[in-house]
Amino acid sequence: MSIFEQNLDRTPANYVPLSPVSFLTRAARIWPNRVAVIHGERRFTYAQFLQRARRLASALAQAGVGKGDTVAIMAPNTPQMLEAHYAVPMLGAVLCSINIRLDAAAIGFILRHSESKVVLTDTEFAGVMRPALEGLTLLVVDIDDAGGPRIGAVEYETFLEGGDPAHPVLLPDDEWQAIALNYTSGTTGNPKGVVAHHRGAYLNACANALTFGLRPDSVYLWTLPMFHCNGWTYTWAVTLAGGTHVCLRRVEPALIFAAIAEHGVTHMCGAPVVLSMLIHAPVSVRRPFSQIVAIATGGAAPPSTVITQMEALGFAVTHLYGLTETYGPSTVCLWQPGLSDLPIEEKAAFMARQGVNTPMIEEAAVLHPSTLAPMPADGVSMGELMLRGNTVMKGYLKNPDATQEAFAGGWFHSGDLAVMHPDGYVEIKDRAKDIIISGGENISSLEVEEVIYKHPAVMEAAVVARPDAKWGETPQAFVMLKPDADAVTPEAIIAWCRQHLAHYKCPRHVSFGPLPKTSTGKIQKFDLRERARAAGELPS
Repeated sequence: MSIFEQNLDRTPANYVPLSPVSFLTRAARIWPNRVAVIHGERRFTYAQFLQRARRLASALAQAGVGKGDTVAIMAPNTPQMLEAHYAVPMLGAVLCSINIRLDAAAIGFILRHSESKVVLTDTEFAGVMRPALEGLTLLVVDIDDAGGPRIGAVEYETFLEGGDPAHPVLLPDDEWQAIALNYTSGTTGNPKGVVAHHRGAYLNACANALTFGLRPDSVYLWTLPMFHCNGWTYTWAVTLAGGTHVCLRRVEPALIFAAIAEHGVTHMCGAPVVLSMLIHAPVSVRRPFSQIVAIATGGAAPPSTVITQMEALGFAVTHLYGLTETYGPSTVCLWQPGLSDLPIEEKAAFMARQGVNTPMIEEAAVLHPSTLAPMPADGVSMGELMLRGNTVMKGYLKNPDATQEAFAGGWFHSGDLAVMHPDGYVEIKDRAKDIIISGGENISSLEVEEVIYKHPAVMEAAVVARPDAKWGETPQAFVMLKPDADAVTPEAIIAWCRQHLAHYKCPRHVSFGPLPKTSTGKIQKFDLRERARAAGELPS
């Protein structure tokens, strides 16, 4: 045994498991009277924020929630979502944030697969939550934030009143312990449960605070859904920095501009559709503001016109890349000396890159998909973007085969095809898994195709991404009808999809005719992508 391993053991004095729960206790101690959360007319200081989280933890514990149990929540960007991000892991339980755009079948699957014991649900979504709960026995807590029918046993504020404001704040026994469960459609239509751990959440929040320049005087506007990768871990990062969370129930240009002007917003995140909303907002809803607002975006590279127009409005754009499996951001297109002086086209070409690994991801590499050999850093040779580090998921819940496949060879396989530039910056060139990213949300083309194939008149179908000025991408369906089928309109196919899918997953455009195929009968999706790109509406 090495001399450095003798009588030098871990003790409570020199080792504490990493958990973002500690950020809130620290913030409440340092800035007890600073406004931590703004939501409409409501204000909570950090001392109140901590007290409410402790009450929620206590109430959940009284309801039987303990270590390793799952608590689900379905809510927009409200204080209750923030509180759940601390109260649930404070118990050693696991938070499952549900996409508010999902349909009842998908929600029901998630509640069953996650084995949730409690679900906190905003009353706005009672209509879709009620059928999702059929056949389930779990405690339902209504969040009555903006009115709506109640379907639960108790309302959230009443639930909190029964909790102890002095409930102990417990850190995990092991930082590898699960903190969150987030579902992603992946490449099949079956949702996969991505399990995140306390260590990764802590470190990714630190990376985000550092990369995005969060400070105690930062004011962060919640335009990114908190259900999406736990708000890219900014639910924890803003608290780490001691900044102010400004909750926004609806992402609308008038509300965004008003919040920026009234609260002095300094930072925000969002999919490219949010940038498009702001650029094309009517002059009547715009509000002047003097500060520069840092805005981070991911999902699609921002075109030069978007960068120019956002800068003219008073925003500074940062391009990020990440996945649910990596807690959100894992690479960032970091600033380089001289970048600001480049002509806009050159600047945009640089900013279109996914960039370099964030501080807490150990490595982002472009490797050969089969041999895992590094591809030449020439900006041309294409390989698969792979990642490894402490901010990669534990794995997929109840899915060892998918976990093993994702981690083959000691790397997390992103499924995205990319090149490495000579300066070490990564640039994604195509998606290997046919995922469509619409408004920042992943849509599985195979899931949509499966629904279309079930239409009685359809013989063949293929779905690809079509450029869209508002959403970045939307699904376009190419359909071959059966020879004896009656005439079917594009509207009929779209309506069929809307009966069987969440509406945001449905194609907005449908084309009919023979589908191009290889000699082995495989549909040539690259051909269809080119058609869709040619017909699509590019962001302006």
